[in-house]
Amino acid sequence: MAILHEPYDSTAGLDAEALHTESQFAILATSHPLAGAARLRMADVIDLPELARWPEPDGTYLEGPGVEVHNLTQLFQMIALGRAVAVMPEVVAVPVVDAPKMTTVIAWPPHSRSRAVADLVRVATGFSSPVHG
Repeated sequence: MAILHEPYDSTAGLDAEALHTESQFAILATSHPLAGAARLRMADVIDLPELARWPEPDGTYLEGPGVEVHNLTQLFQMIALGRAVAVMPEVVAVPVVDAPKMTTVIAWPPHSRSRAVADLVRVATGFSSPVHG
C-alpha cells in the first residue's frame, strides 16, 4: 500500500481510491516578491529558481536550480530563509502567540580557523534574511 498524490505520482498498474481532493498553495518566505499576491497560477511558480526539488525513487534529484530537500522540516527552514518555494496542499496556519521564536543558525566550533568554514558561513549568511530578535 502507498499514499500517493495525483497528478505527481503515477497510479498506473495499481488499484486506487481517491481519499481527498484539495487545492494547492504556494508556500513562500514573507520576503518573497510573490508573497503579497492574492492568487497565483502554476506559470507564476513553476520556473522559480527557488522551487524545491524532492528525491526521485532511486534517491537522485532531477537537474534544476532549486534546493534539494529531504523532509518537511528542511523544506520549511529553506522557505523561511528565502531559499525555497513549494506548492503544497491547502493548510491552515494559525499563530501560536506564546510559542518561543525560532531562529535557524549556522554553528561551528569556536576554535575553528578553517577558511572553508569561514567561506561557508559567509555564503550561508548572505542567503539568509536578518534575524529579528
